[in-house]
Amino acid sequence: MWKPMCEPVTPTPGSRLPRVAFQGAPGAFSEEAILTHHRTVPVVPLPCRDFRELVLTVAGGGADQGMIPVENSLAGTVAAAYDALLDTPVEIRAEVILPIRHHLMAVPWAKLEGIREVFSHSVALAQCNRFFQAHPDVRPVVAYDTAGAAREVAERKDSSVAAVAPEAAAARYGLTILARGIEDRSDNQTRFYLISRPDAPAGPRAPETSAGRKTVLMVEMPDQVGSLHAALGPFAREGLTLSKVESRPAPRPWTYRFILEVRAGMESPAMRRAVDELRADATSVRLLGSFPAAAHSPPGRD
Repeated sequence: MWKPMCEPVTPTPGSRLPRVAFQGAPGAFSEEAILTHHRTVPVVPLPCRDFRELVLTVAGGGADQGMIPVENSLAGTVAAAYDALLDTPVEIRAEVILPIRHHLMAVPWAKLEGIREVFSHSVALAQCNRFFQAHPDVRPVVAYDTAGAAREVAERKDSSVAAVAPEAAAARYGLTILARGIEDRSDNQTRFYLISRPDAPAGPRAPETSAGRKTVLMVEMPDQVGSLHAALGPFAREGLTLSKVESRPAPRPWTYRFILEVRAGMESPAMRRAVDELRADATSVRLLGSFPAAAHSPPGRD
């Protein structure tokens, strides 16, 4: 089985490349998101076992930044990622949207008709329901990560098991792709946040896009009638659009924290007024980040 690997990387003597943590094994979609975002700046991707380890590594200084997936256009919210973000003092600095193509891969001597188990991350498996409906004899098995599943398949050398993973993972681990593009829709995409410590240098500013800016807030409201209305009302009154509203369990049983993603930056007077009004009614308001919104990506590619 794949072991945790979220450890500081020793840089080349005389150099200090930024380290960017991600969840998964080398070859994961999160690593691709890192390299896409930092395509003009050399960085060292730093693989981590899970989202909490990723966020804690960034918060503790073991990595300069982290790339964490928060939402998929087919499977929806990545709840564990949000929970890790809400419990740790980190800041969102940018947003990345990556086209996602899932491929079924196995050892070179395997045949599609002989596959009986398919390993991958639960979110990836949820994006490939039609494949499993068409192959009822194939059992999906949840793994920690897409690329980690590919590596495990390579290590097992069993022609009856396969992985759902990126094409880069097949090349890295010497697997053959048995079926390409098995995601339910060709326009499948995943949204990532680039995070860092709040006190970390801002670094190069993420480029502005035609999509404008976003602000993400974590809000706790009193447990009383009309609390959610009170949380959302200030933004409606200021004519601001909420692109996402999510609730997650708070530390006290049966209480909740709301994640509000607003299509405006904190430099906007309307946004500042809305947040000031919100603070008057909320138990707590935490600014998770204000950053350029990612432009929507084109449909998935091979």
